Amino acid sequence: MADNITVLIDSHDPVLPAELLDATLRRGDSVEVDDSVGVDFASWGITIDAGARWFITADPSTARPGMLIDARRTHVAEAIEVMQRALAQGEWEQSQTHHSLIPYLREESEEFIEAVETDAPEEELLKELGDVLLQVLFHAEIAARRGAWDFTDVAASFVAKMRSRSPYLFDGTEGVIDTEEQERLWAEGKAREQESSGR
Repeated sequence: MADNITVLIDSHDPVLPAELLDATLRRGDSVEVDDSVGVDFASWGITIDAGARWFITADPSTARPGMLIDARRTHVAEAIEVMQRALAQGEWEQSQTHHSLIPYLREESEEFIEAVETDAPEEELLKELGDVLLQVLFHAEIAARRGAWDFTDVAASFVAKMRSRSPYLFDGTEGVIDTEEQERLWAEGKAREQESSGR
């Protein structure tokens, strides 16, 4: 992990990432807090220390060299909430299943592919990829309502796969990793996953 870690938060709605909470509350790491934050993290049981490796700020321009964790409320969080409301209030949405949504997922994926293949304008690519995301959110919320998993778990699954198959993204390695090394690490990670799952 990089020596310096900047955590960018929304000072009006501060949310601290799990990595920081684990480091401060379990391991006892201290943090430095920028004046832009305006939150008394000491009252949360977090030790404040100027020059600490962890640096919390609400101002992107003060981010230090090293790793950046953006913990601000994002459009992703809003998208999840919108989909939750859609299934809570929409009769049509409530009637859908993973199976019934397959034609929509196929259609939206094909429309994005067509936009790429025809060199469509950036705005069109953005719109079509947003439609694909809608399908991902929809399936995740259906699963969440039966108590299986949610969009956060989908994201965590992605991160876990990258941690296994692309470890250089997490161990502080800098610079460009050549394709041969990437393919070797990916294959090794995949083999470990298959072995652990008994496949």
